[in-house]
Amino acid sequence: MVTSGFSGSKWGDPTADMMSKDGHGNNAAKQDPGSLFTVEKAIGVRDIWKKLDGAGRPVTGQGVGVALLDSGVTQVPGLDASLKVTYGPDLSIEGNGVLANQDTFGHGTFMAGIIAGRGTTNPSSALSSAPASIQLGVAPDAKLLALKLATTDGSTDVSQVIAALDWVTEHPVMPDGTRVRVINLSYGTDSAQGYQIDPLAAAAENAWKHGIVVVTSAGNSGSDTGRLSDPAIDPYVLAVGAADSSDSVDGWAPNHTKVASFSNVSTGRHADLIAPGTSLVSLRDPGSYVDVNNPQGLVSGDVSGKLFRGSGTSQAGAVVSGAVADLVQAFPSLTPDQVKYALTASADPVLGSSVNAVGAGMIDMQHAFDLASHIVKTNANGAALKAAAVQSFAPATGQGSLDAARGGDVPLDADGNPISGEVDIQGNPWNAPAWWQASSSLTAWSGGQWMGTTWTGDGWTIDPSGLSSARWSSARWSSARWSDANWSSARWSSARWSSARWSSARWSSARWSSARWSSDSW
Repeated sequence: MVTSGFSGSKWGDPTADMMSKDGHGNNAAKQDPGSLFTVEKAIGVRDIWKKLDGAGRPVTGQGVGVALLDSGVTQVPGLDASLKVTYGPDLSIEGNGVLANQDTFGHGTFMAGIIAGRGTTNPSSALSSAPASIQLGVAPDAKLLALKLATTDGSTDVSQVIAALDWVTEHPVMPDGTRVRVINLSYGTDSAQGYQIDPLAAAAENAWKHGIVVVTSAGNSGSDTGRLSDPAIDPYVLAVGAADSSDSVDGWAPNHTKVASFSNVSTGRHADLIAPGTSLVSLRDPGSYVDVNNPQGLVSGDVSGKLFRGSGTSQAGAVVSGAVADLVQAFPSLTPDQVKYALTASADPVLGSSVNAVGAGMIDMQHAFDLASHIVKTNANGAALKAAAVQSFAPATGQGSLDAARGGDVPLDADGNPISGEVDIQGNPWNAPAWWQASSSLTAWSGGQWMGTTWTGDGWTIDPSGLSSARWSSARWSSARWSDANWSSARWSSARWSSARWSSARWSSARWSSARWSSDSW
């Protein structure tokens, strides 16, 4: 089955549910294969939290911004600390109304929990020894820049994603001075055009070449397409496939794990590495589309009602985005190429698996940290490693077709008319040469205008008390296509999430218990 975008949703994992239960029928995070505690122990990141950066701070993602280009982020417990989440422009159709910046779909909130959730106010120095029941994101002290692209049913258009990539590349510093070093992009299409001419691939590569590590999902189509999703097709960016633990706590170990059956396999450009991606537990977004339509994803025994479980290459990508945030805190001089080299050259081989499925292998953060520490040295070995890390693929310039970049999905306007051909989601003609000149020179955005058309407001709106996260101001789109702004949920030609073009998630049915977020203490 070919899936694209936020797609590939399948629900149900009764085996993981059963394996996670204690004698009282409650979830025990230590015996749960998908708890963040299990995942973080398996990839070595909880040991990384014990290390200190050059300023003497625990390596927990401190001082690092991760841009999450997704369906938005709801500030549920674990994401509700002051300035944990900053809201960039809402480029979704819902940005025109009362639903602006709200994660009405639920996918972005789930990914945010994996990347940087922090459900306790205990100091960073204590996080490495936090109980298993306290779920913490892979980089619990990283900050999130949320750009909402998808609407209630997960729909978005490739032009909105390109605009968002351009915006972050041009605005890499958040209002509090935190620099965005990572973009998490769980979006992917089944575009068949080459990366060198594909505009989505070019936009992702442009962010990479301006110093931001772009983490993309390999896709959830398995071996059906024979290629990665777009923009993971671009060889510069970090393409992440999903590992499968087979519902075993030790199933993430290189000699036990395997590639998930849904993770894209490619004989050409393949995933760079794999990371845990099945039956992961993260934060629930109550009342969202995913939550309401998939009650089987609720974590059984979780009396707090805060948790949800899902699988996909999006989950795997979120794990890696958190890992990158930790690495660049520890070694801020690392370039995107060097980050990618540190992760791939240190990955653990996966027994019995093809490179076309697993790339370099399973992420190993302890090995990656050690390799990164040598890359940044100024001796001969450091120089050799820096040289080895440089990527020299043919550059992407985005001069191909915007419509082809959409793959097989066709967006509809508010009257149900297809938007196809070389036009963006507002119906404006697409001029590839003009866009690439502006994008590559960091001039595609001017205030709230992208390529000369209003998409959002003109600047940051900051709470003078400092108690709330900053938000980018909003403005109604000027295009006649959206003048009514009448979108309670976006309409797409092939319907809902399964065709909505986000590479994420298969949400499991396993109902869990533990792993609740504490408020102030353990």
